[in-house]
Amino acid sequence: MNNQAHRLSKVGLLIAAIFSSYGAAAPIKMCVFDLLGANGPVFSQMKDYKIAAINWGVKLILKPYASERVAADDFKTGLCDAVSFTGTQSRQFNHFSGSLDAMGALPSYAHLKIVITTISAEKAAPLMTNDSYEVAGIMPLGAAYLYVNDRELVTSGDLAGVRVAIMDSDPAQSEMIDFIGSSPVGTSIATMYSNFNNGSVDVTYGPAIAYEAMELYKGMGSSGGVVQFPVAQLTLQIVIRRAKFPQGYGQKSRDYTLSQFEKSVRVARYSENRIAQKWWISISESDQKRYHEMYRQARLSLREKGVYNRQMLTVMRKARCKINPDKAECTADDRE
Repeated sequence: MNNQAHRLSKVGLLIAAIFSSYGAAAPIKMCVFDLLGANGPVFSQMKDYKIAAINWGVKLILKPYASERVAADDFKTGLCDAVSFTGTQSRQFNHFSGSLDAMGALPSYAHLKIVITTISAEKAAPLMTNDSYEVAGIMPLGAAYLYVNDRELVTSGDLAGVRVAIMDSDPAQSEMIDFIGSSPVGTSIATMYSNFNNGSVDVTYGPAIAYEAMELYKGMGSSGGVVQFPVAQLTLQIVIRRAKFPQGYGQKSRDYTLSQFEKSVRVARYSENRIAQKWWISISESDQKRYHEMYRQARLSLREKGVYNRQMLTVMRKARCKINPDKAECTADDRE
């Protein structure tokens, strides 16, 4: 090979190396909250998400967390540039999407689908960004139910003095319990279920998957049960540091997570169906109306205090009125 050909060969290799370096971006770490760690259903969903992200030019490295508070802290400090956790935890990064888990706001998965479809659309993208953060996807985690150690607590309607586990990190829960008149007991998601099982609290809450995973039947004993009335629709929210991702990644990710809605609901319903019928506690239609109004008044109060986002509450009210247009709140003066 002559000198000129040798030089051209070296130039070609250099150019190939440069383009190769651009095409092979450094992997991005993603903190994944799952109560069951790497063996849980959320982490399994994020494995599918990781495969999908390759098509959008991103290679993710997943790291499981049993504590969503730790996952959020590691995200804030830059130990990971993407994170998935509950909507309650995401509120500190996006006030709008973080209000989606508001108590009593969405009675069913049908209501939740309307809202997630609406806010995942491209025209809603500005609402999903906040400073350097972007909500890159939302999926159902399952309806949250109340677990009680004595079903008389539900049938009597008197919750005064009842010890209810709430998460210290969510002021909305404390406000709600004060509104009801019960006695809040501050816990973390890591301890709220063990506190219920050892009798430190009378009531806890969570999706149906927690029943088996956290062995809540131990706390329910022979007199307790699960109240068949969703107090909230819990969501899994993916938040990213925008500067670390290709342009347009967030919208592609939101489109993908929306396409997984029905699959996520099937997972939630599977856990609900595994709870024996004898444990479910039905409440009367009149009590349901009373609870709905109680939750609505509490949401209005939390909205005025800046805990819940006004615009998100409006989106959720419109979803409720789309399915049940005859509801009183659809024409009330003090609408959300």
